[in-house]
Amino acid sequence: MINLKYVIMIGDGMSDYPLPELDNHTPLEVAKKPNMDMLAKKGRSGLTTNAPDHLPIGSDVANMSIFGYNPDEYYTGRGPLEAASQGIETVDGDVVFRCNLITEENGEIVDFTSGHITTEEATELMDALNKYFKDKYPDFKGFWHHGISYRHLFVYHDPDTSKLEIPAPHDIVDEKFDKYLDWDTSYGKAIKDIMFESKKVLENHPVNQKRISEGKKPANMIWLWGQGTKPDMPAFKDVYGIDAAVITGVDLLKGLAIFSKLNKIDVPGATGYFDTDYEAKAEYASKALEDNDLVIIHVEAPDEAGHAAEIDEKIKAIERIDKIILTKILDEIPKYGDYKIVVLPDHPTPVPIKTHTRDLVPITVYSSKDEDKADDVESYSEANNAKGSLGTDNVGCDLIKNLLDDIW
Repeated sequence: MINLKYVIMIGDGMSDYPLPELDNHTPLEVAKKPNMDMLAKKGRSGLTTNAPDHLPIGSDVANMSIFGYNPDEYYTGRGPLEAASQGIETVDGDVVFRCNLITEENGEIVDFTSGHITTEEATELMDALNKYFKDKYPDFKGFWHHGISYRHLFVYHDPDTSKLEIPAPHDIVDEKFDKYLDWDTSYGKAIKDIMFESKKVLENHPVNQKRISEGKKPANMIWLWGQGTKPDMPAFKDVYGIDAAVITGVDLLKGLAIFSKLNKIDVPGATGYFDTDYEAKAEYASKALEDNDLVIIHVEAPDEAGHAAEIDEKIKAIERIDKIILTKILDEIPKYGDYKIVVLPDHPTPVPIKTHTRDLVPITVYSSKDEDKADDVESYSEANNAKGSLGTDNVGCDLIKNLLDDIW
């Protein structure tokens, strides 16, 4: 088992629906991706789901599953995963929320990124929130932690850590959102009040006045979501017996790596957006194979393109994953002997929907020592993979075990 090298390539949100703009083809079907197609042709393919029906269909749940952990056992929320990546210490009674800076108009979220506000602008706004709430409420039990662009964290201490069902802001764009905040507990009411009171701080802040004067969207409210307490996850090596590393530009997956004690490799230029440095990710992933049996590579760009309904950007992201990252891996990995490469999204992020869906995602598994077991799938896509020998009833948290036990 340990004599093999394993690579899992996660193209976040890259599966999609047939689009009229692409003559009813999906971005995966039209993208030039010879490496993915070769792996499908010489490997085995199928469809899988990475999120149980009763849990959010988000990257937190889906990637925890791909990492080999059953979300039913270990998922507590998105916030604490991102907090771990940022080195934020929490104690019992702390609940960590994701905090988006949003553009709100007439009780609706019109932009969940505030026009991709800069980190410098956002930092000023986070500082203003901390000062306002601390000055007005000396016993205030919360604190905002700076993140990147519109993505931040809020830690709130309360003995009542009961779950509040708060949708992700990108799931309810252009909807009236007050109906989602109808809670009758003191804890829920406090969180709702914080969200709405943030408008008093942000609406007239100089940062937003300047953005408005420049024709940009203001960050005039916060949206708290993805909350949870610190999870208790066993070390990956204790569970699976191999050394593994994660390459990602996203705090969420870095936090998963920290809690599972995977080797978290920081890559310069890995942004989690369209401009992420694919070459650097390829280089660092290739280097990581020297000391690790498994390397998980994650690219966020296809998901961001799906949320933004940017078809061309989604195709470009898929092609860059293929041309830059998979080419490098396929050039380097044979020197270690036999290997397996897996390609899959964590979830779909279809352009027409602009958010995640529960549709099954295409998975391909290539084994250098099992090419004689290849099925009849000729190229990697949603429709083609549905015909593959791996079937359509797979569960993401079984992936690692299936690889190591040579079931796949």
